[in-house]
Amino acid sequence: MRPRAKKLKVVIADDHRMFAEALTAILSTDARINVVAQVGDGQAAVDLARELRPDVVVMDVAMPVMDGIDATRLIRSELPDTAVVVVTGSAALSDVSRARAAGASAYVTKDQIAEDLVRAILDAGSPALQGKSV
Repeated sequence: MRPRAKKLKVVIADDHRMFAEALTAILSTDARINVVAQVGDGQAAVDLARELRPDVVVMDVAMPVMDGIDATRLIRSELPDTAVVVVTGSAALSDVSRARAAGASAYVTKDQIAEDLVRAILDAGSPALQGKSV
């Protein structure tokens, strides 16, 4: 009997509930990904990341309470083994630069979801799949 492959624990942080649910449905089709929670604001993303210690947080930029850039910065500073993949509607270079400076592993625009999100999550979480630190 083969050992069970590790699944990446993923948290989705997006203030648009229907979009978060659609992301969950898309990601749930990949056997390597386990979406463990959805939250609707940046502070909740930070709090839940502290509690659940996911491998990857999929983070929207524009959210209430705390934006995704500040939440990314906090998660990456407090939980270095948790990667953050920023997903947003903006393709502005300034947003990409801010996300990277905050520690995001990848930046995917919402119009690229079908093609790029699963790959970005797997790339960001690959150290966790291999049992290494991010």
